[in-house]
Amino acid sequence: MTQDLLATAAVKDIISGMKVGLGTGRAATRAIRALAQRAAAERLDLRCVATSQASHDLAATLGLVVGSLEEIGRLDFLFDGADEVDPALQMIKGRGGAMTREKIVAHASARRVYLIQSDKLSSRLGEKAPLPIEPRASDLESVRQGLRAIGLEGPVRLKADGTPYKTDNGNPVIDAPLPAGLDVVWLGASLDSLAGVVGHGLFLTEANDVLIEDAEGKVSRRSRA
Repeated sequence: MTQDLLATAAVKDIISGMKVGLGTGRAATRAIRALAQRAAAERLDLRCVATSQASHDLAATLGLVVGSLEEIGRLDFLFDGADEVDPALQMIKGRGGAMTREKIVAHASARRVYLIQSDKLSSRLGEKAPLPIEPRASDLESVRQGLRAIGLEGPVRLKADGTPYKTDNGNPVIDAPLPAGLDVVWLGASLDSLAGVVGHGLFLTEANDVLIEDAEGKVSRRSRA
């Protein structure tokens, strides 16, 4: 079987005794599997915190010890995916709907590594992916009004069967396209202060390293200065 170089690179610096954050999505799933294989083969003593119920269930099924952030506390290492990354390593996340929990776990982690395919690199945020925004379910319409006031508008996410999408928190997601020229630092601060917004997918400072997989499966690394 061909070695998964991206997943291997994502977990290679994890050592026994670490507390590890587990991301959500396809790339993170690959890394969870690679970590479980390493943990079993090397008898690593690890405690993990997952960023979604899906990642929690997968990790537990594979034999990793998974607990809550409240139980485990500060983390040594996090790996996760991203939907878009610009040259400054600013990111959009949230296609998997877990961006609120992903940000909480990221901010509890000493080192944060994100995994992407090369087609997710862009010259500016919003070029390839809309921005997911999670409002409280009861505040959906007021949040949409607030978003329009700062120049954002987008559809409420639906599942494949046409029913409303819900996050693990039970909330809807608005997928808002970002116009060119928008100041994403200003936008992040505006969203953070908008009443009713639980979380959003702007991850502007979280990435310490980004691992990039090209079409041939080779992996390169970009690190924040």
